[in-house]
Amino acid sequence: MEESLVSLEQPIIDTRGAIQPLVERAMKSAMLINSVKGAVRGNHYHLTDWHYCYMLSGEMEYHHRPVGSQEAPKILVVKAGQMIFTPPQVEHAMRFRQDTAWLTLSRNARDQKAYEADIVRIPLI
Repeated sequence: MEESLVSLEQPIIDTRGAIQPLVERAMKSAMLINSVKGAVRGNHYHLTDWHYCYMLSGEMEYHHRPVGSQEAPKILVVKAGQMIFTPPQVEHAMRFRQDTAWLTLSRNARDQKAYEADIVRIPLI
């Protein structure tokens, strides 16, 4: 399994401000998600989809493990300005420690029909 926390490139800074490079891959979906403190999202894995999650504000626990593993999930605390990557076939869930705004950037389209056809729900947390 690839490392979950993504090392971001250095921002490009000049007198106008800064540009933070995030992802240089072909993708079909970019979504802004707001989650309230205590909420849980995920508890599934994707058959073919992958996604990057970039934290704009707030903080979450990211629980993850390979599909079918009986080991306890690894837990990574993700804070504003950090990004994680979830490849296909990785069970994952997120528990939000604070009200959070984050971007999810995905390989596949995220209309409800396509999304539901690609996920398998599991009781991870």
